Amino acid sequence: MKLYLKLLKFVQPYGFILGIAIFMMFISTLFDGISLSMLVPLADNILTGKKIVLTRNLPTFLENLISVLNATPRITLLKFSGILIILLFTLKGITVFLQGYLMNSVSQKVIRDLRNFIYEKIQSLSLDFFVRSKSGALISRITYDVVWIQTAISEALADLIFYSLQLILFTFIIFFIHPKLALISFILLPLIGLPAVRIGKLLRKISKRAQEKMAEINTDLYESIAGARIVKAFSMEDYEIKKFRKYNQDFYHLMLNAIKKNLALGPITEFFGACAGVFVLYLGGKEVIKETISFGVFVLFLGALLSLLKPFKRLSKVYTINQQALSAVVRILEILNLQPSVKEIPSPYIMKSFEKEIVFENVSFSYEEKIVLQDINLKIKKGEVVAIVGPTGSGKTTLVNLIPRFYDPREGRVLIDGRDIKEMSLKSLRSHIGMVTQETILFNDTVRMNIAYGRPETDFAEIVMAAKTANAHEFIMHLPYGYDTLIGEQGAKLSGGERQRIAIARAVLKNPSILILDEATSQLDSVAEKIVQEALERLMRERTVVIIAHRLSTIKGADRIVVLQNGRIVETGRHEELMAQGTLYKEIYQMQKLVA
Repeated sequence: MKLYLKLLKFVQPYGFILGIAIFMMFISTLFDGISLSMLVPLADNILTGKKIVLTRNLPTFLENLISVLNATPRITLLKFSGILIILLFTLKGITVFLQGYLMNSVSQKVIRDLRNFIYEKIQSLSLDFFVRSKSGALISRITYDVVWIQTAISEALADLIFYSLQLILFTFIIFFIHPKLALISFILLPLIGLPAVRIGKLLRKISKRAQEKMAEINTDLYESIAGARIVKAFSMEDYEIKKFRKYNQDFYHLMLNAIKKNLALGPITEFFGACAGVFVLYLGGKEVIKETISFGVFVLFLGALLSLLKPFKRLSKVYTINQQALSAVVRILEILNLQPSVKEIPSPYIMKSFEKEIVFENVSFSYEEKIVLQDINLKIKKGEVVAIVGPTGSGKTTLVNLIPRFYDPREGRVLIDGRDIKEMSLKSLRSHIGMVTQETILFNDTVRMNIAYGRPETDFAEIVMAAKTANAHEFIMHLPYGYDTLIGEQGAKLSGGERQRIAIARAVLKNPSILILDEATSQLDSVAEKIVQEALERLMRERTVVIIAHRLSTIKGADRIVVLQNGRIVETGRHEELMAQGTLYKEIYQMQKLVA
């Protein structure tokens, strides 16, 4: 129940629209009751020419109405009934349309909000969350899981309200006509709901597994499409097809199982309903034969009783739908309840400029149980070019990721101009930092928008100037539409060197005080590397630069080289100094020279 109330909280902002929809349901239900009551004069007065008989005391207005109906000529009553039936069905049609439209409007608004909430939450989370999570699984929460909630609102919640009102109305009618017979009926009717409870619990388990399987399918799709070059290079198409087919087949079996149980629910409830109906028909039929009640009144009783079957049946289905939706609610709340590991303090300091230095003070860091950095003490002065080198897994990237506060150290602190960066606004801190990484991240947009990413209102002349600085203008002008050319997903229409130069142009346009280069040329051939290196040298002018170097030959001119090993700083100095010491740096440098 608590989980269902959490689901309803998503509907709360649209309570007014929901209220109008409920009012329309109430009016529609009244029309159902009036339409059903028309069976009494139709069966007694019009078709059989008998009087309406009801063996109980009635309110005065109802007694007067029955007297009028019993005294009215049959043909007049027939004409009036025809007009009234048409009017009732017209008005009911309008109310049914409005209630359906309004409930679907609420469900679409809730789904829109939920997708926004989930996406905004994902964007607010820290980098460690993305390291732990699968992209396809996150996409599945937004695309697939929310569909169950949409069904729970547009169909299940609408049915819960509408058919509950019908249940109340028809229950009132049968108890009003014959309390004893109604009581017997209500002892039998709950049997209809027992199968729904059992099937609903099974469906919730199946639904949870189906949602998890859809997340696996989305992850597999994302990875195989994004890694299409590798798939083809290793001739793994058949393997990927088999893997996808397995995921897809598992999902198919789960859905078929759910469909089978859903379909079985209808016949089972109808069977129990039919058994109860036959028993009531026998008892009521005896009353009509004895003329205790008139045929028309019994028809109304039977009609109201049979009309109860649909609400019972629909409410049973509501239960199963909600069980499936609640498993989606759990998965969505898992995301919405997450908190970023990197948080701003209340009223953070706004960093307006970088003036003096970056300081790592006794910094240690670990990914869960794995220690990555230990006791790092490092000072980087403004305008200095510092290269970070070391074997794979020594903690180079983690170290530079602490500067823009992608992560927080487990121990120690990082200071800029004497202030702990934890006290700073994340937006203001990162506005002074530019990054060019080994994995160039571009978007499926135009060249212009990729360069201006983060500054979409930038003047076109500035974009061109940034591209020229990055040695990108010439190749851009040879593209089909120049700066307005779409570059494809992850810049698929560009070469590696071209993508990297777009990334450099983006960093140039940002004009950061602090520049981080994370092995920016490691994946390029020698020709592309030379062009990109020239662009990087222009970008580095008059900036504080931290370089993660793959090829040590590219950082010989650095003001200082910091050598990491097993998460610790083991050497520091200029290229010449480190080569003279004959230690780890010299060993790595000479090894690269031999390989080259």
